[in-house]
Amino acid sequence: MPALDLPTVLPTPDARLEWVPRHPTSVRLTLGRAQQGGADPTQQRASDGAIWRTIRTPVGDAVARFDHVADAVRCLAWGDGAAHAVAQAPALLGDHDDPSGFVPAHPYLAVAHRMHPGLRIAGSGDMLHGMVGAILEQRVEALVAFTSWTRLVRRLGEPAPEPAPAGMRMFPSGAAWLGVEQGEWRAFDVDLGRAAAIRWAAARERSLQRLVEEGRALADVDRALRSLPGIGPWTSAEVRQRVLGDADAVSIGDFHLATVVGRTLAGRAFDDAELVAFLEPWRGHRYRVARLVYAGGFERAPRRAPRRSPGPQPRAARPGAGG
Repeated sequence: MPALDLPTVLPTPDARLEWVPRHPTSVRLTLGRAQQGGADPTQQRASDGAIWRTIRTPVGDAVARFDHVADAVRCLAWGDGAAHAVAQAPALLGDHDDPSGFVPAHPYLAVAHRMHPGLRIAGSGDMLHGMVGAILEQRVEALVAFTSWTRLVRRLGEPAPEPAPAGMRMFPSGAAWLGVEQGEWRAFDVDLGRAAAIRWAAARERSLQRLVEEGRALADVDRALRSLPGIGPWTSAEVRQRVLGDADAVSIGDFHLATVVGRTLAGRAFDDAELVAFLEPWRGHRYRVARLVYAGGFERAPRRAPRRSPGPQPRAARPGAGG
């Protein structure tokens, strides 16, 4: 999808913030991972390189525009939640990500790390947003998941506050997701197993969000997520990456991750067990290694989903057998 073209003169924002990050920060590289395909109604890139993102806050909806001003990062926001959105902007751009302990210790990683110093591992802080995105990507091609995401958010989400680019929507509330009838999910190319996992998460939106608000340890969040029906190690890792900025979460079971990392860094494809063993020296930064492998120029984009098990697959995944 082409970048958005917008008027060069924007209305006065309801809130704004400019800050110099503690570590080099690229808006494009850092927020790019958060976009669910080129047509994602919750995040878009403008023709001038700025990133627009809709943000749910405890005090109302907001739309924010992120770009660079000299050495600073700028966030302009509009809507009832604008002040809250700009206050959280540094965290959304990876302010808590500390790469200082990361030692590339591999020629490919050293080059990628040097070429992309602004790649931060950041999280949205919105647990339901991250969970729905990850669940939709279970066991299907990325294009299928992104198309389902776009259609569902357009159907269920409220219009974004002005001056959001045309077509941008707020991520739907838990109540909105619960309002999708069982028979409707098929029309959005979502099998009943993934639909059940989304409904389970939506019904527990507040308790899941408390995992973020209370600052639970990442290991505790992993255990809590994996106790839910339809959430396995792959989905838990993806949620922790997207929501909490977990720089160590490894997406075990991903369609291509083990193969890509193995071929890029060791000259041969890995299986999952070999991937885990190979990444052990980078514990604390294992997801950072994966991001750098792809940022370094590996040509094939990952399919963000767990690989299928061999043999025939049921049309609807069994609840509790999450990826």
